Amino acid sequence: MQYDRRSFLAHAARLASLAAFAAAAPVKTIARSTSYPFSLGVASGSPRSTSVVLWTRILPDPLDAQSIAPEPVGVRWEIAEDDRFKRIAAQGTATALAELAHSVHVDVTGLQPERWYWYRFMLGDAVSPVGRTRTAPRADAMPSSLRFAFASCQHWEFGEYVAHRHIANAAPDLIAFLGDYIYEWGPYELSHPMSPRRRSHESFTLADYRARYAQYKSDPQLQAAHLAAPWIVTWDDHEVANDYGADRDERLDPDFIARRAAAYQAFYEHMPVRLPGLPDGPNRFTHFRLYGRYDWGRLARFHVLDDRQYRSYQACQPRGCGGSSSVSSSCAERMAASRTLLGQGQEAWLDGGLASSRAKWNFIAQQTLMAQSSQVPIAQPGEGRFWTDAWDGYPAARSRLFDSMLRHRPANPVVISGDVHSFFASDLKPDFDRPASPDNPVLAAEFCGTSVTSNSRPQARTDQYVAQNPHIRYGRSDRRGFVLMDVTPSRSIARFQALEDVYRADSGIETLASFVVEDGRAGIVRAS
Repeated sequence: MQYDRRSFLAHAARLASLAAFAAAAPVKTIARSTSYPFSLGVASGSPRSTSVVLWTRILPDPLDAQSIAPEPVGVRWEIAEDDRFKRIAAQGTATALAELAHSVHVDVTGLQPERWYWYRFMLGDAVSPVGRTRTAPRADAMPSSLRFAFASCQHWEFGEYVAHRHIANAAPDLIAFLGDYIYEWGPYELSHPMSPRRRSHESFTLADYRARYAQYKSDPQLQAAHLAAPWIVTWDDHEVANDYGADRDERLDPDFIARRAAAYQAFYEHMPVRLPGLPDGPNRFTHFRLYGRYDWGRLARFHVLDDRQYRSYQACQPRGCGGSSSVSSSCAERMAASRTLLGQGQEAWLDGGLASSRAKWNFIAQQTLMAQSSQVPIAQPGEGRFWTDAWDGYPAARSRLFDSMLRHRPANPVVISGDVHSFFASDLKPDFDRPASPDNPVLAAEFCGTSVTSNSRPQARTDQYVAQNPHIRYGRSDRRGFVLMDVTPSRSIARFQALEDVYRADSGIETLASFVVEDGRAGIVRAS
């Protein structure tokens, strides 16, 4: 059954006083667990200098949402300064509400800056896995180093989640996930990894999206990465629907905003994020403020963006269709000055964050390739063929961001990206059509990570894109994996980590290429 607007409004109204309800609701006390309730593991995220969010969801059988009764459950939690829980830093009981899929979000405050903690949940006699998390440094501190990994795009049916095991083994301080944590459609029946695939079993209802998250989060290698370090997350399109923009999907479904609200609620239920200031009344979860800043002392600031919820529709859409396409320079709509990828409010917020930043490194964490990527050779400025779902579909918005960098001169801006299932290393310039002009300096480096599992275009085609776009210094689309970043006050190093075989759960990994950005020098340098 479709999740229609009437049923959405009725459900949303019941959530209008969510926080008060969670605090006041009578809870079921469980003395002994008949089945293990932590099948989806635990996670932490959204780290601040004195706080972090802890997450779990009570679900004994990840493939059966009815494996827990529809009533509130009291879940105990602890966070400690040691992995044996001898020195408890904080503890309490949280209410897991059926209205939120029995998910638990604990925003633990009063912690010490820049230190590791261990945490766990308990229900009856059942104890969750022990997760490791950490707080950010004090605002005035200058850490000597930061190691973080970033990844994106992990379609369940396209391979094993072995990249997450390698992320955990790299012992990062922080993990950034840049979208497509789930895909809204599947499963597939595959006779061969490269056999044709057709979309099926697409998610439309809140129950559908919850089931997809439960399936994905049941994977032990994904759980291992959540156990290793706190996560910072944003979403892309497949957490809702392929190529959606604002309130429009490919189908031009008149009830899409209700479907989007169901997907946004399921995202919140399964991610270690803080519940934002949602409006009261029937429109709760229709909008969800996800973008935000995360400071790592004075070493790094992460500007985490949402490029889906507020964007203009993709340019030059075919009649009767939503979503993206590839267009030539004849598409005048693409060039319109009013078009936005982030929305006016988020653009102003990002401009303010770049202006106020005193961090040594400014990481703009966002979903898709920012560098211009013409799909055909460019004979003269303004020509080319461009994919409308990425920043190439919004060149005026990209120019406004570059103008903001030029005005405010934030230290060492580095863009980190996902979505396109390929490794790319690029120099970002104000005018991509004049690569050799002395008055067209490099503004920032961009490192785009490949997918965890989702497949991509042939490498020969990517080689053509690199040749046609001289600011793209490197591109690989034939390998899956993630990016590992090591940051110090003097330099940042990006290592493109590629799996040997994404279809093997025990796959090894190698560093395909490494790139260095030196403090005060925006261009990337290939490391030996």
